[in-house]
Amino acid sequence: MTAALTGATKAAMVQMRPFAAALTLTVTLCAGPLGVGQALAAASEGSTPPYEQDLMRIAELLGSLHYLRPLCGASGEGQRWRSEMQTLLDAEQPSDTRKGKLVASFNAGYSSYAAVYRTCTPAAALAVQRQMDEGAKLAHEIVVRFGGN
Repeated sequence: MTAALTGATKAAMVQMRPFAAALTLTVTLCAGPLGVGQALAAASEGSTPPYEQDLMRIAELLGSLHYLRPLCGASGEGQRWRSEMQTLLDAEQPSDTRKGKLVASFNAGYSSYAAVYRTCTPAAALAVQRQMDEGAKLAHEIVVRFGGN
């Protein structure tokens, strides 16, 4: 592994913290009593919440991170990103159809990178960093837009 790649990988690992924290906060607010009450009520009635597209993208990002992070040296994370996805599913309590779509997004994220990367390249490390940034932004936007009543 080159020094540049090691630096990029370390930067991506640092970026994980804001994304994981924002995702945890999003899931907590979505599930909590002060969360997205009207949106969750609508979702439980069979319609989709207004943050559905962002949630699908977060699921896709989680899938890609589940593949790329261990590939780029974050082997200590084990099943972290899959666990984050399960936490999201547990908080959302989606219908079978929505759950299928969320899982499909996770799997699409995983398989799209598995088809391209067999080793951690500078491009893979950059993808990790960009996904962390995007995930943190999306999770933050969900909290800001839908996190309070």
